[in-house]
Amino acid sequence: MRLFTPIFCFIVITFLFGSVLNKIETIEQLENQLEQNQIQIDSLENEIDTLNFKLEIWDFNITNNTTHLLSAIIYVESNNNDSAYRANEDAVGCLQIRKCMVNDVNRILRRQKSNLRFTYDDRWLRNKSIQMFDIYCKHYGLTTAEEIARCWNGGPRGMQNEMTANYWRKVQENLDS
Repeated sequence: MRLFTPIFCFIVITFLFGSVLNKIETIEQLENQLEQNQIQIDSLENEIDTLNFKLEIWDFNITNNTTHLLSAIIYVESNNNDSAYRANEDAVGCLQIRKCMVNDVNRILRRQKSNLRFTYDDRWLRNKSIQMFDIYCKHYGLTTAEEIARCWNGGPRGMQNEMTANYWRKVQENLDS
């Protein structure tokens, strides 16, 4: 009987320890599966963003055929790169949006009593960048291609800023090509 109790305890402890190790292994396998699923979800979200962009770009409707204008601006700003980043200006994404632009667009939306708001991270997403571009252009009443391009580059008073004339020439070259 004296020998039975320690042996029984040893067997129970060994069994419990084995169960714990088995559970740890199961947890690690589940974590790996979860990580794989998250990667797939992120990949699908990127695919959806791309499809939404392709759909929206053709529906984009500011006067003077802005689909081509927008494409030209995106090319000048980022060479059509959604991951473009200019550190010295903290300009982000395909339209090289700065934080002050996000703040301005959110101010416009608050004045319009809209519940929509953008985050700084939204600058990396093409469809959200284009949405901000649209809100900005409509709010400031930008209608001509030159107004849109120069005010996008130089702010609401971009037409008065001589520095934006060179930017407009770059956009115009892309429109003509």
